[in-house]
Amino acid sequence: MSDPILTLENVYTDIAQYHVLHDISLEIPEGGVHVLLGRNGAGKTTTLRTIMGLWGARAGSIRFRGTDITRLHTSDIAQLGVAYVPENMGIFGGLTVEENLRLATKTGKFDAARLKRVYEIFPAIERFWHSAAWSLSGGQKQMVATARAIIERRELILIDEPTKGLAPAIIDNMIAAFQEFALETTILLVEQNFHFAKSLGQTVAVVDDGRIVHRSTMSEFAADKALQTHLLSLSLDQHQ
Repeated sequence: MSDPILTLENVYTDIAQYHVLHDISLEIPEGGVHVLLGRNGAGKTTTLRTIMGLWGARAGSIRFRGTDITRLHTSDIAQLGVAYVPENMGIFGGLTVEENLRLATKTGKFDAARLKRVYEIFPAIERFWHSAAWSLSGGQKQMVATARAIIERRELILIDEPTKGLAPAIIDNMIAAFQEFALETTILLVEQNFHFAKSLGQTVAVVDDGRIVHRSTMSEFAADKALQTHLLSLSLDQHQ
């Protein structure tokens, strides 16, 4: 494993009066896809949002490439090369698909080869290029949200359930695409579709009640159904 690109040490996050994350410590190696698993409400999304600065950590530290980003604004974290794809997608409904993707570029211009690859992964992006984002289906909006994260090279992509609402054929395309993009970036993935997670993940961390309760390689975790059932209440074969 390479040196970590992202390190969380003893992170606590509160939302209003609720204590959500409790002493989260986690290292994400540089390169490849790394997966956060856990039951609903375990703290996976809160972990991503805390890394991105959308929710402030009450205690602990978060370092990206050795730089402390714990107290940075979200926009400053993004400028360091970190992208975030939330579960609710966060696209701009009043803008076209093209405008949504253009906003995700630093210069407002597209790299032609990379845009062509996005079209290959998500044919609907090209088909609805000039359509208002509000008019798209849920699955099509998810494609736009994911495409924004990969339209330019990022150092780190935090992505929350990218396969939600997508057809199996599109998910298979995404597996191939993420394998390709993981050669140039690091992806931290929250995902309920275990076929997708298992196909991509190199490491896995399981969150339960706001704590990291397990870390291993994905291959080790995928082979241990008893451990899966203990930590997730059911085996990963049932997370499809």
